[in-house]
Amino acid sequence: MSTKAERTTAYIIETVAPVFNKHGYIGTSMSDLTDATNLTKGALYGNFENKEALALAAFEFNRSVLLTAIDEHLSIEGKAIAKIENLIEFYKKYDVFTMNMGGCPILNVGIDAQHNNKLLAAAAKETIKEIEGKIALVFENGINNAEFKLPVSPLQFSKQLFTIIQGSIAMATITKDRKYLLNTVTYLDVLIKRELK
Repeated sequence: MSTKAERTTAYIIETVAPVFNKHGYIGTSMSDLTDATNLTKGALYGNFENKEALALAAFEFNRSVLLTAIDEHLSIEGKAIAKIENLIEFYKKYDVFTMNMGGCPILNVGIDAQHNNKLLAAAAKETIKEIEGKIALVFENGINNAEFKLPVSPLQFSKQLFTIIQGSIAMATITKDRKYLLNTVTYLDVLIKRELK
């Protein structure tokens, strides 16, 4: 059982995660955080050393939610292609999945933090690499089980696939038109089946 302090810390992280994700590190003020949590500035700083530590914890929370969902979609029973198709189905509704988070944490934090917070920028970059690695492992298992062949290495194919996915997320976010996401990710079904020989 967790202590009151641990529950308070978890409540703060869970509550401020969408605020930081939506407004960015610089764009989020302490009053935004106190308004969201209904806690005083002192209570926030009693649980976190500074705003940067809180922002990093908030990103780690969103990252964990995202990675858990990706793991669930890639760990279904069946062949590698079924796992990839399941992941693509997840990304068809990714905008809905990330709505309560304030949008895609990789895109939001990755762009926002580039010039103002090296720790957050590094955490976003590491998340991208981890997701690409998870996808590559599925492709590698498919090759090893003689399900298909790839025109490039599993990691390179995974990077290309994830770049297309993230690009469609960026376009859908910028234009506020989910068709960019839905149409692009739907096209990935066709592309993958054509490329896997």
